[in-house]
Amino acid sequence: MRFPRASGLLLHPTSLPGPNGSGDLGPAAYQFIDWLHSAGQTLWQMLPLGGIGPGNSPYMSSSAFAGNVLLIDLAELQQRGWLSAAALIQPPSATLQPRRIDFASMVPWRMQALAQAAAQFERSASPADRADFEAFCQGEADWLDDYALFMALCEASGWADWSDWPAGLARREPAALVAARGQHAAALNFWRFCQWCFFRQWAALRAHAHAKGVKIIGDTPIFIAHQSAEVWARQDLFELDACGRPTVVAGVPPDYFSANGQRWGNPLYRWPAHAAEGYAWWIQRIRRTLTLVDIVRIDHFRGFADYWEIPATEPTAINGRWLNGPGIALFQAIEAALGPVPLIAEDLGDLSPAVRRLLAATGFPGMAVLHFAFAGGAREPFLPHNHRQHSVVYTGTHDNDTSVGWWSKATEHERHHARAYLTTDGHDIAWTLMRAAAASVADTAVHPMQDVLALPGECRMNLPGGAAGWWVWRFEWSQLHAWHGHRLADMTRLYGRNPVDAAVG
Repeated sequence: MRFPRASGLLLHPTSLPGPNGSGDLGPAAYQFIDWLHSAGQTLWQMLPLGGIGPGNSPYMSSSAFAGNVLLIDLAELQQRGWLSAAALIQPPSATLQPRRIDFASMVPWRMQALAQAAAQFERSASPADRADFEAFCQGEADWLDDYALFMALCEASGWADWSDWPAGLARREPAALVAARGQHAAALNFWRFCQWCFFRQWAALRAHAHAKGVKIIGDTPIFIAHQSAEVWARQDLFELDACGRPTVVAGVPPDYFSANGQRWGNPLYRWPAHAAEGYAWWIQRIRRTLTLVDIVRIDHFRGFADYWEIPATEPTAINGRWLNGPGIALFQAIEAALGPVPLIAEDLGDLSPAVRRLLAATGFPGMAVLHFAFAGGAREPFLPHNHRQHSVVYTGTHDNDTSVGWWSKATEHERHHARAYLTTDGHDIAWTLMRAAAASVADTAVHPMQDVLALPGECRMNLPGGAAGWWVWRFEWSQLHAWHGHRLADMTRLYGRNPVDAAVG
């Protein structure tokens, strides 16, 4: 599927301003959409919208289908009468560190507020709200029931690995599941309530984005966490032993980011089992994602052609082997079920011929990252003069340093090449790279919000392979000035990325 020439920003909702410890789906998200529109932008790219996992990563979610309950706008729940004003007294860290998320204080505070809201909803919800809640539960039962039970059991077990639960629950014996649903009925309703709130709020936010001419680019990790509802519910689809523990895990060999490679730890798919059922699980996953977003970026696309298998006993990703993925058969099955799907393939890294063939066969646009463009010579594919029209160009992604941070750490060769190529002395490197991306022939250009604000490396979102301390960056409205929007809109008009002139106020 070809995309129209357009541009937008990369910003996860958690990085938005707001009073409750992290960004969410509340007023700041609407204000950001309005600002995107005023700045001539028609795309908002986000990270995965599922719950966070180890290291607070959105790429290790507890479900491939559920939304992140920490994104729920608590103020909206108060407006509905389900939370008191006292419940929204913000945690101290939100005041002391408005540009960082303190997950240790934010998560329990928000979860306590959600518990209070769920209890009040149970006591006082209107008939219309109850009917809407019940309709949601029935309509989403194919994933919601397993998710709610999984989360209830996780909580009851002190968040123990599900493979360490009593055997009847770990193996999903019918009698054990029936007993657990009865024992944890209240907790099941809580988790269902949270998902209803998330999807109700998300639908309203997305409708506002569409009204402003803004499309949402979502992100689907190729792999999911072992500690997730879907792995527990469909153990037959993953490479697990008889006790439910992974025998092999996902990652990548040594690369640009890490001399030891990256051992992600996700269980690998049992691809023959997926093929045997016509890739139904993947079709359901993509269908669900497309109810949330307009365009889907698939992280680590190369894993569908060939993937790095690491024995679960290995402490690093060095010792592994390449195996063949499902290839074009998976995407043929998805298209047969859903029609042409607007996908972006994250095709970064050292790609094999098989990956390049698969990308060509699917017709999905790949990615170009300008931070990687200046280490080589004139044939470097990430240099703008080598870009393909059917592609997406970034200055950097969530895994990269900010452009200011990249410049401060770049080799002298990279700096010399960039200075000559971009006709710059580097003093405004973030906007210089953004301009190069906007001028590229690539149909889509996406700029990280950190680069719009020309922020240093301390504001990067993630360091691949870094175990802790990431995903915490936030901005404040005081950092954003009128000239940011004017300059972005002018650049977008200059390079034809928004056919409608933006009115920047």
